[in-house]
Amino acid sequence: MYDTILVATDGSDAANRAVDHATDLASSFDADLHAIYVVDTTRYGRPVLSETGGILGELEGRGEEILEDVTARSDVDVTAELRSGRPDEEIDSYAAAIKADLVVLGNRGLESGPNEHLGSVAERVVRTAGRPVITA
Repeated sequence: MYDTILVATDGSDAANRAVDHATDLASSFDADLHAIYVVDTTRYGRPVLSETGGILGELEGRGEEILEDVTARSDVDVTAELRSGRPDEEIDSYAAAIKADLVVLGNRGLESGPNEHLGSVAERVVRTAGRPVITA
């Protein structure tokens, strides 16, 4: 049913649930598992991030650590992808590039409020993805 699964993560509790779910699905369907972390440069603006020197590097380093954690705790091989830009656009672009059959992501990320049932990135991915999406 699924040959290629993409899981998006930001290290939040919801994203960690998504990683667990995506790993289980990949194992069950013997599917390729890809994980993506997107440094949200739209939040701060690329010019601001590049002017402050180490901030972009720190954000990318955090993304690399989160992706390493996904790889370490998954019982299937994981292809990790670190990107910068608008998260929903980068998730969709990468999903298209790898021809993902399914996208799995947390229902809300680090910046979502406790009363939000669906965060803005998850909402945009669900609304615009040209493939099935599961939120955890």
